[in-house]
Amino acid sequence: MDVIERLKNKVVVSVQAMPSEPLYLEKCLAAMMKSVVKGGAGGLRVAGVRDVRNAKTLFDIPVIGITKPDVIPANYKEIVYITPTLDDVISLVDAGADIIAFDGTQRPRPNKAVLGDMIKYIHINKRIAMADISTYEEGIEAAKLGADILSSTLAGYTLESKDSPQGPDFPLLEKLAKDVDIPVVLEGRIWEPEDVDKAFELGAHCVVIGSAITRPQLITKRFVQRGNK
Repeated sequence: MDVIERLKNKVVVSVQAMPSEPLYLEKCLAAMMKSVVKGGAGGLRVAGVRDVRNAKTLFDIPVIGITKPDVIPANYKEIVYITPTLDDVISLVDAGADIIAFDGTQRPRPNKAVLGDMIKYIHINKRIAMADISTYEEGIEAAKLGADILSSTLAGYTLESKDSPQGPDFPLLEKLAKDVDIPVVLEGRIWEPEDVDKAFELGAHCVVIGSAITRPQLITKRFVQRGNK
């Protein structure tokens, strides 16, 4: 079955941790992957060659691969840091990722990388190109460049998307789903099951959830902060 079709109406879980976090240990993230797949995850989004290879070895579900720096810089809203260069794309293809996700904005990339060239390389290697975008205009342009999937991953996390809602960017999802002929994914600030239902009602192909499932420090913080109000 086609990889994109296998993700239709599924919940994809982003299983990631920073190297400074306890869960970054290989066995910890592998255990987390097993847990979410047992819970029904229809796909995984993981960061780095190590975890892409482990996900492909352990499971027969679509794996979305990205690269990102060991430390997210303080000016993250101003720069491209998710799978920023062709070398990053090559590493993920070699690791076996079914879908390569990358920053799909129009901002300058490190080493003068060209977004169109990255997408071409992904297609030459018969993989799926997922553009993480933050605005409607970025989504339209990424689709024109050949992206197979658009994801709202960066909405609210770039200078260009400062007006994105505090919760999931449903307006962006709805508008893109109506105006492009490729799948649109909702990702970002999804904390409630009702968010998933709404996403599918608005035309999401699938939904990617990370922190609400796999980041215990953030889950704990929400409860602690609520209790202190």
